[in-house]
Amino acid sequence: MAQSDVFFINLRTKLDDSRLDRLGRLCRVAGISKIDFKDKYTAIKMHFGEPGNLSFLRPNYAKVVADIVRELGGKPFLTDCNTLYVGGRKDALEHLNSANLNGFNPMTTGCQIIIADGLKGNDEALIPVEGGVYVKEAKIGRALADADIVISLAHFKGHELTGFGGALKNLGMGGGSRAGKMEQHCDGKPVVDQKLCIGCGACRKICANNGPQIAGGKCHIDVDNCVGCGRCIAVCPKDAISNPNNCSNDLLNCKIAEYTKAVVQGKPAFYINLVIEVSPNCDCHNENDEAIVPDIGFFASFDPVALDRACADAVNKAPSNSLSMLGGLPEKPDHFGAAHPETNWRSALEHAEKIGLGTQNYRLVTVK
Repeated sequence: MAQSDVFFINLRTKLDDSRLDRLGRLCRVAGISKIDFKDKYTAIKMHFGEPGNLSFLRPNYAKVVADIVRELGGKPFLTDCNTLYVGGRKDALEHLNSANLNGFNPMTTGCQIIIADGLKGNDEALIPVEGGVYVKEAKIGRALADADIVISLAHFKGHELTGFGGALKNLGMGGGSRAGKMEQHCDGKPVVDQKLCIGCGACRKICANNGPQIAGGKCHIDVDNCVGCGRCIAVCPKDAISNPNNCSNDLLNCKIAEYTKAVVQGKPAFYINLVIEVSPNCDCHNENDEAIVPDIGFFASFDPVALDRACADAVNKAPSNSLSMLGGLPEKPDHFGAAHPETNWRSALEHAEKIGLGTQNYRLVTVK
């Protein structure tokens, strides 16, 4: 079976060799310059962190990558899509405010920030998924879809639904518009909380299928007309519309893999995972718990499946942190499974491999 190279550099530094230097060296040795960046719009997809969370990647790391892209002739920008849930990143204005609060701006990152799915989370491109089983047409944030090149810069950490979040989670779930996120998280049709609804009609205006109906000053969803696109969820000013029909975690992982393929198919892509501050939960939380293992290092590859597998293996080989949520629990070979027993991170990698996104068979190349 063919192997994919995954490049790794540890965090040991010297006076003239900082972590930022090491990240830059990793990217170059891993072959980022093989991509033709000349005058190409390059999306650096990352997570700007929910306000209150402190485990998200610092903007300094983003600047290293943006500077390399610009050095190679590209036009870099940082990007992410709005969230489906209520929080600090549910529309572009709040999202940019949160990014600024967490230190992301052109001065600190060396490039502009674009929220890929627009002001209200409904600026999307519909992209057919080659070989898709669960998703035939992914709803991808338009700025990300329009980019000529995609670079994933991900904080590798645990996740309460997917087991861990790495390159696949960063691009798949993170690259979906609000409707795309709903498609991954949920099945079925949205419902309206009548106590929150103010009958403004924004949902009716955005719907192409006459799903939302206003009667007596309140909205309800005509399920016969509704196609489950989630656009009404995106525009509701009171967050009165939601979809309660959650997918199983394995199905969620499979959809994430297919959305990732939609983001990168047909264009050059490069993937970077920083395995530091490995918190048990996503950076979407407005807090971050103690890291479950010590910091490990930086990884990069042209294969997102091999990259995520190598990072998972590295975390699981590391000793658990006795001060974390794993403290006091029997030592297990799977730290992510120990942290969230209801999850199965392998399902995403297995499905990604099945649809031709990459391979779990990798060769680890250590960079000095």
